[in-house]
Amino acid sequence: MGLRKFIGGASPPANRESKRDNPLRFNDNASMAKRARFSLGGVTVPAGASRQIRMKISERYTGDPISLPVHVVRAKRSGPTVFVSAAVHGDELNGMGVIHDLIFGEPIELTHGTLILVPVVNIFGLEVQSRYMPDRRDLNRSFPGSSKGSLTSRVARAFFDEIISKCDYGIDLHTAAGGWTNFPNVRGDLTNRSVRRIAKAFGCELMVNGKGPDGSLRREAVRAGCPTIILEAGEPLKIEPGVLAIGLRGVRNVLRELGMMAGKVEVPAYQLRVDKSVWVRAEVGGILRFHVAPGTFVEEGMAVATNAGIFGETQNQLLAPADGIVLGMTTLPTVKPGEPVCHLALPTRSLRSLRKALKDGKPNTLYHQVRKDLATNVSVSEQEIDATVHGGGEA
Repeated sequence: MGLRKFIGGASPPANRESKRDNPLRFNDNASMAKRARFSLGGVTVPAGASRQIRMKISERYTGDPISLPVHVVRAKRSGPTVFVSAAVHGDELNGMGVIHDLIFGEPIELTHGTLILVPVVNIFGLEVQSRYMPDRRDLNRSFPGSSKGSLTSRVARAFFDEIISKCDYGIDLHTAAGGWTNFPNVRGDLTNRSVRRIAKAFGCELMVNGKGPDGSLRREAVRAGCPTIILEAGEPLKIEPGVLAIGLRGVRNVLRELGMMAGKVEVPAYQLRVDKSVWVRAEVGGILRFHVAPGTFVEEGMAVATNAGIFGETQNQLLAPADGIVLGMTTLPTVKPGEPVCHLALPTRSLRSLRKALKDGKPNTLYHQVRKDLATNVSVSEQEIDATVHGGGEA
């Protein structure tokens, strides 16, 4: 069932079969054969070729076109069509770096199917280093959009019709919001078997279960029959080497899982489905000294941060309310009462078993490097970085 029947922005009727109901039917050879003649933005891309396309999404005050850069790679043999997008929030640049390397780094040798790479979706926000669109709307709350709506809604609709409607799977790359950093994790509706399949294949240690906010790209794509996950990793306005490596490995893993590339999926030492999390919030205003970093295993009662007054006197310590893994944390040293300091993923396995899995598994230098890189973005001492990454039973 194609989305192009629903150009007005409405979702497919609930009583009609979708890819989620029967993913094998919608990903079989007969379905893919229909896309042997593939076009995007009015440009035809033959099998076995690649094209760089400028897809018009709006106009400037002068009437000149505003276009999204899109890179399409097609194998000679039919297979799934997958999109990888980044910078739906215009200041989230790690994903743009991932896609840039996919285009210009080690060549992508597709054996089957079609890969659509969109390094920047919110081109407006990118130009002014802003999360939002010029009308102050959040593009990632505006899907599937409307061709008759606001500027943001029209951009969302154009992306939905030209990209998502032509794809069998999607990967949307994000970072944390301003003043925050995230330990690399994938998110998606893990009750959907096709979403769960690519989320697991991506290869992050943490898989956060959830459909996503109303109007988010991933939620609306899944509703329309295109199983989609997101990567949350690092912080905005940066391209971080460790996050870049995680993203590249993850995208290639998914392509291998779907039979679009040769090679084996690289699996982490452990993988957890995260259904619950908890926030640690400041009790008083002050200046923070962190004792943990993104990815740290913390036990209930462990000090997450010390809150000091302006003259350096200790006011209190923020303690972990439960055993958990640091999913994300503030990068700002100053805090007001009630502001979030740390976001803990609550594991479904004991921390002891996770430490053992890391110890017994193959050496994972990327895991340790990412953790050390992210730790340097918060005010953690070198001794504490070493302790949280390698010491205290921590892998």
